[in-house]
This record gives sequence, C-alpha cells and structure tokens, in this order.
Amino acid sequence: MTPGEMEMVEVFASEGKGRGLKAAKEFWAGDVIFAEPAYAAVVFDSLTHLVCHTCFKRQEKLHRCGQCKFAHYCDRTCQKDAWLNHKHECSAVKVHGKAPNENIRLAARIMWRTEREGGGLTEGCLVSIDDLQNHVENFGEEEKKELRADVESFLNFWPAQSQQFGMQYISHIFGVINCNGFTLSDQRGLQAVGVGIFPNLCLVNHDCWPNCTVIFNNGKIELRALGKISPGEELTVSYVDFLNVSEERRQQLQKQYYFDCTCEHCQKGIKDDLMLAVKEGENKPSQDVVKEVLQFSKDTLEKINKARSEGVYHEVVKLCRECLKKQELVLGDTNIYLLRILSIASEVLSYLQMFEEAAGYAKRMVDGYMKIYHPNNAQLGMAVMRAGVTHWHASLIEAGHGMICKAYAILLVTHGPTHPITKDLEVMRVQSEMELRMFQQNEFMYYKMREAALKNQKIQVMPEPTNEASSGLFHTKQ
Repeated sequence: MTPGEMEMVEVFASEGKGRGLKAAKEFWAGDVIFAEPAYAAVVFDSLTHLVCHTCFKRQEKLHRCGQCKFAHYCDRTCQKDAWLNHKHECSAVKVHGKAPNENIRLAARIMWRTEREGGGLTEGCLVSIDDLQNHVENFGEEEKKELRADVESFLNFWPAQSQQFGMQYISHIFGVINCNGFTLSDQRGLQAVGVGIFPNLCLVNHDCWPNCTVIFNNGKIELRALGKISPGEELTVSYVDFLNVSEERRQQLQKQYYFDCTCEHCQKGIKDDLMLAVKEGENKPSQDVVKEVLQFSKDTLEKINKARSEGVYHEVVKLCRECLKKQELVLGDTNIYLLRILSIASEVLSYLQMFEEAAGYAKRMVDGYMKIYHPNNAQLGMAVMRAGVTHWHASLIEAGHGMICKAYAILLVTHGPTHPITKDLEVMRVQSEMELRMFQQNEFMYYKMREAALKNQKIQVMPEPTNEASSGLFHTKQ
C-alpha cells in the first residue's frame, strides 16, 4: 500500500467485529481503494511445476531453480526477483531433501521475512503479522491435532542456523495462515494457484452483501469499490459465496472464521425465499415432495462430484439431465439446487462441445443468478461471461453478444480494465459486435462466413471442468 493509499483508509474499532477499515474519502464503483503485494506467498503443492513461483502465472515452459530443483519461474527476471524470498527456502529444501507442503512453506517464508525485518510494522502495512488474529484458542480437537502436525513438520524443515522461534509464535503463524490465507489466482483469474498473506486485507471485515471486492491482478491484490462508498463508511468484503441461504453461510463463517455473521442479509434472511423457491400456483408441490426432490438433488450432487473427479463427463451429463427432470416440476427458477445443477450441466456440456443444450441451461442459470447476486458480483460477471461464450459457440450471436456486454460491464467494476480477463472480454465484445452487425445485415452470409472461418481454424475447446466448489475469499486448508 502506497502512502497515498494509506491516507484513503482508516483503521477503527468496528462494533462487534474488532478492528476494521473505513473509507477516509468518497469512492465510486470500480475505484481501487488500495493495492497490496503479498507479505509472503507460495504456489499450491499440486502446481509447483506449472506456475511461476514469483508472478503466479501459468506457463507451458518454466525455468527450474538449478540449486533446489523445486522452484520454477517464467524467466530469469522472475527468478532474480524471487531470490530474496527464495534463497533460504532453496538451502532448506536441499538440506531437507524435498519441499514440504504449502502450509509449511508459507509459514517458513513469513518467518524468514520476520527474521529479516522484525515482527513489527513493515513499510506499506497498517498492521503487523504479529498483531493479526490467529483464533488458535477457537480450534477444535481435529484442528489442534493438525496444528501440532504442522508445527512438527515445520521444525523438521526449519534450518538450525536460522533464528529460532518459540512454539507459541510458530502456532500463531499457522493460525494466521489458517484464517487469513488469501487464495491467489492465475493471470486470467480462472484457476486458484496459490495462497498468500496480505496484512492490510486482513483488516477488512465480512459482510454477505459487501461494498467492496478483492481480485488478484499483476502480482497484487486490489480492493475495489462495488458502488458509492461515503467517507466514514466501513469497507467490507464477502468471505464466502452468497449463493447459500443465510443459515448455511453463518455456519460456514463460524466453522472457518470463528464468528457469527450479524449482517442485515443474515439477520433478515434476505433472498432466502428466492434461494429456496418452489413452484407456485395450482400445481404447487407438497412439502413432502419438495423434501424428496431436495434430497435427490443433494445425493445427485455427490454422485456428480465423484464422476467429475474421475473425468467421466458423459456420466455427469446423464446425472444432470435426470436431476433437472425431477427439479423442473417442483423447484422455482431461483432455487439454489436447480441453479447448481444448471451451472454444472452448462459447463460440462460446453466442454463436450454440445453447445446448444449448454446454452439453454446457461441462460436459465444466468437469469436465476441475476435475481440473487449483487449486480456487481465478480462470480456473477464470470458466470455471465461463460454463458455468453457458450451462446456464441452455439451460433446464438444476439444473446451471446448481450451477455458478453453485460459481463464486460460487471468485470470493469470487479476486475478493472487492466486485468487480463477484462482485456480478453473486450476483444470478445468487439468481435461479437462486428459479427452481430454482419448477422443483422445478411443472416445467410453470416452463417456461411462463420462456417468457413471455423473450418480454417482449430475449434476452441472449452476449459476442462474443475471439481472445485465455488471458493470463498480466503484459502481453506485441504
């Protein structure tokens, strides 16, 4: 955070929440309130050879550290930039024989920086690592057991010649990682690739209907305003996906972050009725039928997760179709279980290049999302973008262009014009606009030219569906 950005926010005592941040000036939708580099960050264990350990970009060919053979980089520039944070890790990995898991590596990087700079306030930080919440006292027996295992693994990895820290401080660092580790995405914001600690971001409290959002862009997190924020107003972000009823969100927040959410949407159950909607009118189903269909939906989602993890996508499609057949007679258009099945069906069918059917499901999903999510929600923007691309592939150019324009408007606020995904979307928007004009002028010629163009280029395959649930703001230890 720059000195200028530090003047735009103010640390204060937020009633019932502890410390918080409030605006010191007026902000408008899309404004960057502050940007912050990671205090320390690491690549996930499963991606250490696929993602640059400095800039967190996915690359086909990465340069490997010649010493430890573990760290990978885009090029010599990234490798040089990483050396201050990697040199102790490099030696430790060589001595240890292999790299430990991501939690141990992140804790070690934090403590090497603490050893180098001290545990107090560092430049650009409003709070020190030492003063961040760790919630160790709230840990259950299983979490305490995992903590003891992490501490033991850390001590086995930590070099004898480095500064030695007490057990209490090591436990504090693991507690901080457990509840404050922020998920880092790749350069296009499409895949989670790592975890980092951002002290200033840790001061921003939760609200299920927040006035800010956080994205990772060009090596830094950006806190961006979702609408007008007045001076003195508390800055908030959502730690969890809104697409859950208030009771489930509160349980998730209590389990992962150890607090009871008292936001207006949770207290009043705002939008719960939409997320639990059932068919109305003469054919309104009985409570027993609704209960049966909801249980069937939950069981189907478990089967779908298993099939997706095994890459059996045609089985996923079959399960989705069967579930939708039961749901459509009973559940309302905004019911979260219907929307979850529609989302999976559209994603997997797009990957299988069954675009027409995928587009139909995507349209219904987006229509439901628009009634539930905040109008400038980042997940809504990404979902609308995917639906627009699916419609384009299905030759539904008018609907596709409309969705791409809508997604672009949302992502300008949530991601900003310089983010790679927004730049990609701008290219799509211009291309689809040109195609729409051609379509409106001569529909027959448009389809002929499109057919010829697609024959002369490789079909763009949609990304392989992931089995990851919609992630929250902060990383949860697996």
